[in-house]
Amino acid sequence: GEPKTLWGSSEPRPPAAGSGQPSPQQRTETLGFYESDRGRKKKRSLPDLSLLRFISAELTRGYFLEHNEAKYTERRERVYTCMRIPKELEKLMFFGIFLCLDAFLYVFTLLPLRVFLAMFRFITLPCYGLRDRRLLQPAQVCDILKGVILVICYFMMHYVDYSMMYHLIRGQSVIKLYIIYNMLEVADRLISSFGQDILDALYWTATEPKERKRAHIGVIPHFFMAVLYVFLHAILIMVQATTLNVAFNSHNKSLLTIMMSNNFVEIKGSVFKKFEKNNLFQMSNSDIKERFTNYVLLLIVCLRNMEQFSWNPDHLWVLFPDVCMVVASEIAVDIVKHAFITKFNDITADVYSEYRASLAFDLVSSRQKNAYTDYSDSVSRRMGFIPLPLAVLLIRVVTSSIKVQGVLAYVCVVLFYCGLISLKVLNSIVLLGKSCQYVKEAKMEEKLFNPVLTATPGKPAGKQQGTFKSTQGISTDENGSTSVTNQPVHQKENMPSLLVTSNSDQFLTTPDGEEKDISQDSSELKHRSAKKDLLEIDRFTICGNRID
Repeated sequence: GEPKTLWGSSEPRPPAAGSGQPSPQQRTETLGFYESDRGRKKKRSLPDLSLLRFISAELTRGYFLEHNEAKYTERRERVYTCMRIPKELEKLMFFGIFLCLDAFLYVFTLLPLRVFLAMFRFITLPCYGLRDRRLLQPAQVCDILKGVILVICYFMMHYVDYSMMYHLIRGQSVIKLYIIYNMLEVADRLISSFGQDILDALYWTATEPKERKRAHIGVIPHFFMAVLYVFLHAILIMVQATTLNVAFNSHNKSLLTIMMSNNFVEIKGSVFKKFEKNNLFQMSNSDIKERFTNYVLLLIVCLRNMEQFSWNPDHLWVLFPDVCMVVASEIAVDIVKHAFITKFNDITADVYSEYRASLAFDLVSSRQKNAYTDYSDSVSRRMGFIPLPLAVLLIRVVTSSIKVQGVLAYVCVVLFYCGLISLKVLNSIVLLGKSCQYVKEAKMEEKLFNPVLTATPGKPAGKQQGTFKSTQGISTDENGSTSVTNQPVHQKENMPSLLVTSNSDQFLTTPDGEEKDISQDSSELKHRSAKKDLLEIDRFTICGNRID
């Protein structure tokens, strides 16, 4: 046979190197050789592209997550943040609810005693002589105004028939009641924002220095406006309580279910909007006020139902599941809402400790000698919780539900009042101690003694100079003040300058382009500026659902 080549076939060899110029026949044979070799290689690579080879590659293919470590670390931190939100949020809610409870108990316990002391001072003033230009201290004037408004509105509430209102609301359809309840919630927020301004205007009109030129309409018109506001707000809350009572007493509980589902609609209106830390702080304060108000409304509903069933304890256990359902739905909605807001806006869970420190700062600063407001009014401005209308309604419901007859009944009332005073004092002591602890942990002690200097950085020289002048006025007033009840005239006059030079106003008036530049700063500067901004934010200054 023919001798085989090195490739195992009788095909011609490729031309050897250095053999000179190949002939045309050799060139043709060489090209044919390479083309046949390329075909053999293609045939040999076909088994490598088989289905088994592809499946094997898919089963054994690997990748390394550490190549994008920053991305996965951020995702893990988001999960941890969502897991921490319920704990941190409930800490804030728990602290804020007790702050509202402290301001609410103040109306029933210490306010009557302070009014009695102010009236005693006014009656016995001729015995001591007119050593001071003021007949009463500013705080005493505000206490008397609050007491008189409370008494007048309480007697005006006797002309409102609760039973007729209940049957009128009960005769409406479920859809109408659902719409009415939503309208009442919106009206409550609107009237609260305007009501606190009315009360502040009354207090300042009644206590401002007499040598100043008056640019207002007088104390009496302001007083009638305040009485009208408290009365209308109390009726509004009564309608809310009546609607909730109708929902509890309905046979199929359909209205109660619809009202609870309204809380979940709130999630849709909040989580898909842009929130900054300041806006989230305002919304947290609103949630605290809403939850405490719902607790008081549930108390009113239970009192009215227990009265209808002659205070039978068995009926309380009938109401208990519905009460737990309403409270649980409120807590669940708040947790879900805050968890997704912090997730979509890249806000850490530590921000709630800053919010808690800001609320604690209000309580601690209200105990200073140079305080310019009462703590209950500070809570009203910060959270939108105004205790006077709610207190008027609760007193009206309690006095109509519980009949006091006999000496033993009056003794029980006195003992109950002493118990309320003890609860108020104990709650105030615990809150003050925890507030001092939170302020120290947040390193905000220097702001208690020098609040204006901490608000000046980042402003032009002209504004800083004006702030420096106001600081001198404040220091003079602090040196001259020797009593807790002194009139803070210089403090009140210099409040606008403090608000103008604050970083929160810079945040509110910054265009969109500058906001992006600010957001690219270091995290430490953000952390510091956020703490300063929170001290200047109240319930009614910025919209909590602002869209940028």
